[in-house]
Amino acid sequence: MSLPAMPDAAREDGRLRSPSLVELAVEAIRKRILAGDFAPGERLIEERLTQELAISRPPLREALRLLENEGLILTRPRRGSFVATLTSQDVYEIVTLRSALEKTAFELGIPVRHPEVLEPARRALAEMERCADAQDRGALVLAGYAFHSNLIKIAEHRRLEWIYGSVQQQLLLCMSRNLIAREKFYEDLHEHVGRHRTLLDLVASGDQAAALAELAVHGERSFMATAGKRPTDRTAD
Repeated sequence: MSLPAMPDAAREDGRLRSPSLVELAVEAIRKRILAGDFAPGERLIEERLTQELAISRPPLREALRLLENEGLILTRPRRGSFVATLTSQDVYEIVTLRSALEKTAFELGIPVRHPEVLEPARRALAEMERCADAQDRGALVLAGYAFHSNLIKIAEHRRLEWIYGSVQQQLLLCMSRNLIAREKFYEDLHEHVGRHRTLLDLVASGDQAAALAELAVHGERSFMATAGKRPTDRTAD
């Protein structure tokens, strides 16, 4: 696998900047983890990654360090780097927290007071549709997180947004495992996007009760159906 095509530029402090090899490596490995190309607990072999990504070891090791800071991998002395795993108890705690935060946002934010606040969620949904068309599972997980984190903003509650953002990487791992499990058994990528479109339509409609009912099916129950209902000491895959 080669690195994804380098975007023309990225903005930083008002100036155009090309992403570095480290940033491109982080993006490529992150997307492969979220797509399930690297399984939970799998060791990331440096020699293989340097060949697949066409980079040397120094930028690769820096990329792995950054991914460890994100919580997506774990580096063990003299053993190497491994994809992070989640126990079923981890999944239970993360998804019930997510459910509570999103439910609070819907209760506070519907009917939506300022319709323009939904535009970022609509853009994220469009990106999810593009990813589904391209069968790009890793990017679809990232776009799905952007969709949900932008829906949180309907509450216009800064601390709620901060708490949701503080568990971003753990939510990404859960969303990745959930997408893979659902696709394996009963839901293709376009159906996955369709569920999100239905949720957004209900939020925009102003029907709080219907949006909350859809959220309950969409969120916690969806995750727990594929990850189990709180058994401990097993990885959620």
